[in-house]
Amino acid sequence: MERNKNKLCEETYFNSFYLNHVQSASNFAFYKCGNSDSALDFVQDAFSKIWENCAKIDFTKAKTYLFTTINNLFLNSVKHHKVVMEYARAKPYMDKTNESPEYILQEEEFKKKLQDAIALLTDAQREVFLLNRIEGKKYREIADLLDVSQKAVEKRMSGALKILRNHIDNI
Repeated sequence: MERNKNKLCEETYFNSFYLNHVQSASNFAFYKCGNSDSALDFVQDAFSKIWENCAKIDFTKAKTYLFTTINNLFLNSVKHHKVVMEYARAKPYMDKTNESPEYILQEEEFKKKLQDAIALLTDAQREVFLLNRIEGKKYREIADLLDVSQKAVEKRMSGALKILRNHIDNI
């Protein structure tokens, strides 16, 4: 057991671990946050944490640690973004679009409803929904990307749309 923990601290093993997992970690981070720059930051931070804590991490559990770290970094950034948005709302609203206040209010309410509804989706449903509806990927492409069957993608999308329809009026 002690031998496995120390493997990660050896540069050749760490480099191999990095090369084997950097692409899947980058994809995971991108589908969590939807921004390639942020995704790259999450992945780099996660690998840095693994390197810093290599003596404490069992080599056989390093992949789980990597993805958990990326997920936690993403969740922390979402919390930070919420704080920033609350601060921005506290300032007087400056209309830069010449839209009516009613329209702006309806748009903000709809965005909030949509975000809340998307948050209700499972990770698998949210991932499939965003890949299909935001990135325009076909079910077959998503199935190949996620290494699942096309039927699994269809089922996830069906479940996601059902939840979204139930929680948002007029979609």
